[in-house]
Amino acid sequence: MQIQAESAPLAPLDDAGERHGLHVLAILSTLMGFASISTDLYLPAMPAMGRALNASEGTIEWTVSGYLIGFSLGQLFWGPISDRLGRKLPVAFGLLLFIIGSAGCALADSAMTMIAVRVLQAAGACAGVVLSRAMVRDLYEGYKAAQMMSTLITVMAIALLLGPIVGGQILALAGWRAIFWFLVLIGAATLLALTALPETLPPERRRQASLWRAFTGYGALLRDRRFLGYAGTGGFFYGAMFAYIAGTPFAYITYHHVPAQFYGLLFACGIVGIMASNLLNARLVKSLGSDRLLRWGAAGAALSGVILAATAWTDWGGLWGLAVPLFVFVTATGFIVANSIAGALGQHPDQAGAVSALVGATQYGTGILGSALVGAFADGTPWPMGWVIASLAIGSGLSAWLLIQRTDRV
Repeated sequence: MQIQAESAPLAPLDDAGERHGLHVLAILSTLMGFASISTDLYLPAMPAMGRALNASEGTIEWTVSGYLIGFSLGQLFWGPISDRLGRKLPVAFGLLLFIIGSAGCALADSAMTMIAVRVLQAAGACAGVVLSRAMVRDLYEGYKAAQMMSTLITVMAIALLLGPIVGGQILALAGWRAIFWFLVLIGAATLLALTALPETLPPERRRQASLWRAFTGYGALLRDRRFLGYAGTGGFFYGAMFAYIAGTPFAYITYHHVPAQFYGLLFACGIVGIMASNLLNARLVKSLGSDRLLRWGAAGAALSGVILAATAWTDWGGLWGLAVPLFVFVTATGFIVANSIAGALGQHPDQAGAVSALVGATQYGTGILGSALVGAFADGTPWPMGWVIASLAIGSGLSAWLLIQRTDRV
């Protein structure tokens, strides 16, 4: 096994990361979770939103795509800025944008307005996500970075487990607009908690190059084949995940007549799978290597995606014919996301913010594609979701097996 060496001035001290304690873990988990809670919480409300805003199924699914546009492009802005100015200040500005955008969603009176303010909401939310990953790289290296990433995702998954369930209950009690007012409160509480978070990138480790040079540095990253392998594996998988997020409310609630309040329970099964695979990944990554686990996870996602496409086309197995392969597909998250992010960050530790931003932009850029394709080809059946997930999951598997050299890196 090979543990990648880093240059001494920029390598983080793992023992320094251990000293920061559980409150840092909690804040980083919350920041990383903004990408998901901003969407998962309102998934059960999508059909009701469509009726209230007089919008079609496909148009409401584009509220996910609009969010991903802001989330993908925003990361490219926040990453280089944080490498130069530190992590905390950009996160604070991002949270303010998130609060404003969430309030705009609650007040929206048309689908087009909703899509527009979702872009603003996402541009703020992505700051916390991209910079929480960079903070992990500031504090940890090697297999410990992959372990910490898995731990964060596991803690975050607890909130995701509750998201659709809580959203369904808020919908039943107070209507869909109350869901976005709840997000306003979450954003304000996180902004307050940010005062307890230490700055993980001290001035002596910040990049001194101009911001313009930092932005143009993305080109060098895109010429790195191994980086492209990590980014492609995670990116294609995220595209498939957002096809799942955009498609399952209508596949379950509209097509298979699952009550909106119980949709969250089906969604929660996938979150349990994510938590289990992340815990397993954290235990195995030191002995088996993050690259090997990444390849296995991508292969499993591709296989389950193909099975899903077949059951969605034939309607074999009814509801469970969809739910079972979707559970297997979602469970692969624990082996793909943490290892692909840690692998990409390990390639260029002196550009953790920019690397995290480009990885995130790739992930959510393909998420735009995945959710938009499901919306564009929506025909009232699960078939569009099935073939989109299968195609993108195969892309993830090919990236892992063809672009990442087999060094069994940990």
